[in-house]
Amino acid sequence: DAFPAPATREEALADLEHALTERRAEAVVWIANHGRPGDQRLLLKRLHDESPFVRGYAERGLWLLWSRSGEAEIDRLMAAGVEQMQAGRHREAVATFSEVIRRRPAYAEGWNKRATVHYLAGDYQKSLADCDEVVKRNPQHFGAISGYGQIYFRLEQYDKAIEYWRRALEVNPNMLGVELNIKGAEQLLKEKRGRAI
Repeated sequence: DAFPAPATREEALADLEHALTERRAEAVVWIANHGRPGDQRLLLKRLHDESPFVRGYAERGLWLLWSRSGEAEIDRLMAAGVEQMQAGRHREAVATFSEVIRRRPAYAEGWNKRATVHYLAGDYQKSLADCDEVVKRNPQHFGAISGYGQIYFRLEQYDKAIEYWRRALEVNPNMLGVELNIKGAEQLLKEKRGRAI
């Protein structure tokens, strides 16, 4: 392999700043797979890398880092909850993520997944409350910050939606869907104000 993956944490940390894109990408992957929760800041920095390739790995890497609770039983519950959510079994998924939260209240991703289920079930106030808990534990969680935007958009509070989506983009400028959401919300806001005159 022309670009050997880092063998150690020290190599990965050094390669995060390497001039070669491939070396930075390999380092991001290493941190994503072997990193600790405290390594989030290293990957957040790479969300602003000059290479779209590295930025993409950094975003996926952060989700991977966030998804690991460090406890097998919690990870198993999380996987079960995600399965329930994807199958549209919202009540079961809420119960499963609530159990994760009960056992590991400091684990932001439990709150984030429950916020998502509440959103999908149309329970926006509960979803907002869970987003608050995520951001308390992880202020840079661009998924939850963007989630606020989705909720406020559904509540037709377009100005608030835009504000949160812009905050999400400050953390992670690579969310193309969020940029499109802002354009759509700005258009709706303009129409809404036009009708108010």
